[in-house]
Amino acid sequence: MKYWPLLVALVFLLQDAHAFERTEQRQPCADYQLNRKPLFGDLHIHTRYSFDAYVSSLRQDPSDAYRYAKGAPLQIPAADGVSFVKSKLNRPLDFAAVTDHGEFLGQIGVCTEDPSELGYWWPHCSMTRSTQQWVQLFATDWWTGLAGQKEAEKSESFACTLSDCRKAGSSVWHKIQQAAEQHYDRSDSCRFTTFVGYEYTDSPERQNMHRNVIFRNDVVIDKPITTYETGRYNFPELWRGLRQQCTEAGKGCDVMAIPHNANLSGGLMFRDPQSQDELNDRLFFEPVVELIQHKGASECRWDRNLQAGLSTEDELCDFEQVPGDNLGMLGTVNGVVYTDRAKLTELSDFGRRNMVRNVYKDGLVLGQASGTNPFVMGVIGSTDTHSATPGATQEDNFTGHLGRRDSGFRNVQDHFFSNPGGHAVVWAEENSRDAIFSAIRRKETYATSGTRPVLRFFGGSQLDDNACSDPQGITNAYARGVPMGGNLGSVETALKFFVSAQKDPGIASNPGTDLQRIQIIKGWVDASGQSHEQVVDVAGDADNGAGVDPNNCQRLGRGESQLCAVWQDPDFDPAVPAFYYARLVENPTCRWSTWQCQAGGVNPFAVDCADQAEQANQDAADRLGSTGDVYGKCCLDPDQQPFYSPVIQERAWSSPIWYLQAQGQAQILD
Repeated sequence: MKYWPLLVALVFLLQDAHAFERTEQRQPCADYQLNRKPLFGDLHIHTRYSFDAYVSSLRQDPSDAYRYAKGAPLQIPAADGVSFVKSKLNRPLDFAAVTDHGEFLGQIGVCTEDPSELGYWWPHCSMTRSTQQWVQLFATDWWTGLAGQKEAEKSESFACTLSDCRKAGSSVWHKIQQAAEQHYDRSDSCRFTTFVGYEYTDSPERQNMHRNVIFRNDVVIDKPITTYETGRYNFPELWRGLRQQCTEAGKGCDVMAIPHNANLSGGLMFRDPQSQDELNDRLFFEPVVELIQHKGASECRWDRNLQAGLSTEDELCDFEQVPGDNLGMLGTVNGVVYTDRAKLTELSDFGRRNMVRNVYKDGLVLGQASGTNPFVMGVIGSTDTHSATPGATQEDNFTGHLGRRDSGFRNVQDHFFSNPGGHAVVWAEENSRDAIFSAIRRKETYATSGTRPVLRFFGGSQLDDNACSDPQGITNAYARGVPMGGNLGSVETALKFFVSAQKDPGIASNPGTDLQRIQIIKGWVDASGQSHEQVVDVAGDADNGAGVDPNNCQRLGRGESQLCAVWQDPDFDPAVPAFYYARLVENPTCRWSTWQCQAGGVNPFAVDCADQAEQANQDAADRLGSTGDVYGKCCLDPDQQPFYSPVIQERAWSSPIWYLQAQGQAQILD
């Protein structure tokens, strides 16, 4: 053991030499940390170049979104679509990527950019530019039809017959790249990193199979590969196109495609690979999945009414679940649900692989049969903002993510089951494109539900039992084990995990919430091919007595500012494939809807909540011109709801560490 310091130093000298490949010209970052640092970002952002943002009165462009991410205030549409609401982050982000819908860059460009173009005056384009709510909604319906989100195949707007949509699309794509370059800090200060990206938007019959396509550097493809090129139900063709036009084009292009909000995919996001090429491409292009965004969480699903889960017994899986399993969840206007597809999908009909934990378990089963697990993915969070407000995840100051459609009173009225979204967090040596992209590729990432705790997770058979008290604990963990996202080969001794967390420090006027506990979630497959899961509390106390004051949402009770544990799996079987990930749970706080209900004069905890809501509805109609029931949902009884509660527990999820899954993946990625 006396040679451990020398061995650790040697390992890190080698690791530093090969930490990540540098593919771009830029100054080295002054702040370079060998043990890596957490960087908080948002890789799912829409601006005026997305049709569904523009028809919600959003007029901000990618530069506006990047300025907002860096801390500048932004004026976003109010509920009337004409006036404005001020939004500002209480802390800047470290990195961001604008991901406007690739399918419509040209068509939205013709419709909105140049009044001298004949196509600009096509009726659908004029409707798109309207500020009248119902005209905007009809325009939205038209756009979703063109996108193939109904039963028919995709088609182009007639505006493209009147004007050149390809030329307009090229112009918009160039503007997106310009904005990313303009706001990327290439100095040694490395304050902010941008990525060029777009969203691949396949939603046949409202089933979401979207991917956010993120390029490593400024070498990108000539135009986005979209569902117009691939056809519907065909995301593997996206991967093939990215190989041909990017990674195998010999120009220094590198790219990934990040699946997002699988909870609304109708079970279609993660199909069994249908060929070896599809398996290879999934492992290469999709290193991580978006676990949470404003349309809900995709870890796992628990129905409190049924006291049953979707292949789980984990009661914390009721967190930010939306009733339906498709994009019909957005079909509420003035408090009225206009599509049956927005209604509750029964647990028995909900796609098993809408939930990422089930995908992980199924991946183990598939890997046991074929030799390669196709679902070795890490996790991130993001917002999917359509208000150009990346990182706007504060529950107590949530201004909405859908332009006027969820601004002001419309948020609780029409988007009650949405949430502010989360953060993508990477462990990287520095704040640069290459460092962040490499961190995502190796899956050293975690997702948060919107707060900013710091979470570490390591696994290995040689981890030190005293890692929590050792000043060199992180250095030794890198040397003796693997971090989140890593793979462990066969070991004969006991398997240990080192997990640590620090609370979100918040800001001086609003400190972060104390931590309640850390859990480790284990999944494995037995000799008969059946998958299993287990949730273990390894640090903290679930019964610490913390809560909220129902009158004003003040946090009550105490938790921990730091938590740490070295946990040894007592049931570890060296012959059994498994995955492990950490889940950090904060003390209870009020949900965003509770804050907004109380601000409107309606207290979800009050006995006379219904009477308060009736009065608030009248006040909103008189002052704001609202229509319909605005505040009624504030009074939903959580004991009668499958998922909703006025109080939540914010959390973070690490990427898994896999055991006995390394060999197949290594063959793909080498």
